[in-house]
Amino acid sequence: MKHRGRHRRRRRGKALRATLAGTALALTAAATLISTSQATDADDPGALKPLTASAETAPLRLSEDHVSPDWLDRLSSEMGRPVGVRAVLDDTDGSLRDAGSCTDDDKRALPVEPAATRAYCWDGADVEGWRPGAVTTSGDADDDGHWGPGRVVLSAWSQGGTTADGTAAQGPAVTGTGTGQGLARVAFIDADDPADLRYTWAQLVVPVAGGQDYHGLVSPVTGMVWYQDKLLVTAGRGDGSALYVYDVDRVQRATVDGSTVGRVPGGWSAAGARYVLPSVAAYRTADADAPQPGGISLDRSTAPDSLVAHEAVPEDHDGPTRLWRYAFDDDGARAGLLATDPLLKADPVSAYETKLTHVRSVLSYGSGWYLGRMTGTPDERGTLWRQDTEGARPTRCGADETHRCWSGPSASLSYWQETGEVWSQSGRMLFALPLTSVDGSLD
Repeated sequence: MKHRGRHRRRRRGKALRATLAGTALALTAAATLISTSQATDADDPGALKPLTASAETAPLRLSEDHVSPDWLDRLSSEMGRPVGVRAVLDDTDGSLRDAGSCTDDDKRALPVEPAATRAYCWDGADVEGWRPGAVTTSGDADDDGHWGPGRVVLSAWSQGGTTADGTAAQGPAVTGTGTGQGLARVAFIDADDPADLRYTWAQLVVPVAGGQDYHGLVSPVTGMVWYQDKLLVTAGRGDGSALYVYDVDRVQRATVDGSTVGRVPGGWSAAGARYVLPSVAAYRTADADAPQPGGISLDRSTAPDSLVAHEAVPEDHDGPTRLWRYAFDDDGARAGLLATDPLLKADPVSAYETKLTHVRSVLSYGSGWYLGRMTGTPDERGTLWRQDTEGARPTRCGADETHRCWSGPSASLSYWQETGEVWSQSGRMLFALPLTSVDGSLD
């Protein structure tokens, strides 16, 4: 398969825009009530501060570490030939519901302003015990917005912490980690028909024991970018990794329907999922105190394309928060990987500091950085800011000009350049809205 859209047909223009307009939803009615306790969040963070000193940027350097091809080949020989995205999409686990069929409680997770033009909800039983994470799309993977013949959305979920409905999440411990923390999985969503989104689960795993076994990835997956044939996801601090890298053409079929993850008597288990995605590489920080990416997204407005990140900080962190970007490698032999030096070290190409605290999502396009932040409990609405080196502006909503218009627990922003949409998910809602509507709602 040829992956790069710039070498294939480009399906853009009036037909696409008409399709999107025809599927737009009137979603604001269920999400317009803002309590008086959610007061105007008017603290102006001002302009981004560039970080240029080596002492400020050196901690952001990453080391690229590959899983041995022999390990991956051994897994394939034991589990069977890997499959690609199309095979996964054709083996459906379930369907998302259109917003009109979602509960009012679920729809309260949607932003007030700008309003979602497309929205879907997950069946509560299928995500019980899981919390939503990041979103990425085939609009990230390929600049024509397609992967193969169709459009695809990837949605990450993890166990532990808080579930999609705000309750404590419970679930099986990760085999082989000794941590007792939860698992991470990704839904591959067939988004070709906006009225019928179907998905299939794949467990994110890490090969161990020379490729004779694997264990589950331990990470909340607050950031995820699908670029070319690679999927980059944020990692927890447990093993010093900042990002894990997966190859979407190396999905493996689980052979045993079990509650654990890894090799079991009779075959391979993936905690109920029928597919596993083994990591092929990782990016590691220099030391345990180095900044970790909390959220990531793709920026196609740079040359070359780049990966942007915001710093993962504790809930009681009072700022400032660092933002930075890495360039993607334009060498075809390193498709989907970050640009590195001969020692496989990836340095940021730019870095900034924002006075905004509790940043939970990041998107960069053109000169602007779009930052979503929590301003209270997950039940309260957050704010969405556009910030650059000249200043900052939040989205505004309501007669009282409150800035708390965004979805409180939303943890991801992904820009689909072909359609002009920003995708995100919050609670049990997966939604999209035009980037132009974000800019239009800025105060």
